[in-house]
Amino acid sequence: MRLKGYLRENGVVGIRNHLLIIPSSVCASTVAWRIAEQVEGAVALPNQHGCAQIKPDLDVTFRTLAGLGKNGNIGAVLVIGLGCESLDTEALARDISSSGKDVEYLVIQKAGGTLSAQEKGLKIARKMSQHVSRMEREPIDISQIILGLECGGSDTTSGLAANPSQGYVSDKLVRSGGTSILSETTELIGAEHILAERAISDEVATTLLRIVRECENKAKRMGVDLRGSQPTPGNITGGLSTIEEKSLGCIYKGGTMPLAGVLEYSEIPSGKGLHMMDTPGQDIESITGMVAGGAQIVLFTTGRGTPTGCPVAPVIKITGNPGTFTLMEENIDINAGTIIQGLESIEQVGEKIWDEMIDVINGRLTKAEALRHGEFGIYKLTSTF
Repeated sequence: MRLKGYLRENGVVGIRNHLLIIPSSVCASTVAWRIAEQVEGAVALPNQHGCAQIKPDLDVTFRTLAGLGKNGNIGAVLVIGLGCESLDTEALARDISSSGKDVEYLVIQKAGGTLSAQEKGLKIARKMSQHVSRMEREPIDISQIILGLECGGSDTTSGLAANPSQGYVSDKLVRSGGTSILSETTELIGAEHILAERAISDEVATTLLRIVRECENKAKRMGVDLRGSQPTPGNITGGLSTIEEKSLGCIYKGGTMPLAGVLEYSEIPSGKGLHMMDTPGQDIESITGMVAGGAQIVLFTTGRGTPTGCPVAPVIKITGNPGTFTLMEENIDINAGTIIQGLESIEQVGEKIWDEMIDVINGRLTKAEALRHGEFGIYKLTSTF
């Protein structure tokens, strides 16, 4: 198996080589977008936060933006700030630069306004783009890959076909020395004890059970019955009857390997193996957290069908529903519905997904990438003030 990627100064590898334009707050998002629009290889994050946030949320936003800048798929970073937001633009740029990347920042209020900032930003980004374009792929090892595991728009075929096939790939990667990140705390409810039995220590098991309990308690404090939103209307139409049934299917994405650790939202794993990240069940916020945690690639199963992508990492779409694949073939990369039809086994489809993943690591575009799907969202803990 021959893999090639981009070797970063801090030892992390990338499978893409983007110039990332990060607005430190929503007020800088338009300038960031306008710069990225005019520079080859640049992508801008449509960050809607960073201002009027209290510390817990501000910490999450900072950690997420910094993690995305440090992701191996990023070759250089330009941070754009307004100048009066809660999130410190210079501190964010300094934190990302600790990865050894070329990082610069620009403040709109100091630059003389949006047009002046845009002009200065374009000059900086043009130089960065040329620098990034000179970087070449080099041999990498599969053990250097961090894989994000996601599901959305689930139906009965997800837990029966697509998720177990994804779990097969996760197991194979972990056995090869790599790292997988399972997500969506909400969708562990009712099945958390099963995953906890695979924890490598009592501490890991206790932490897993704690984040699920805190998720339930948060809903109770808000006077919300999770059964009103989980399963979703689409899940129910797709044949899922209870949150426990959905959760039992969801954990199949994590395969059968031991659970090595539990991560905060957007936290980078400190070791190899299977990890659980404390994310919401909302697909886009969940993917953003895992990619900020270092995932260079994401596998995303969907029974009902979704086009979701990511600005930083390629997302491979898998469905276990043959009808969904027929209707949304332009968005779905892998048809795991052949398992439901009795034409292929979970292992056979798992190998197909593995082969697709290797091709994508080596540069092949996913359908979400080819269609420029770059959905983005950061998890919020509380209200904006």
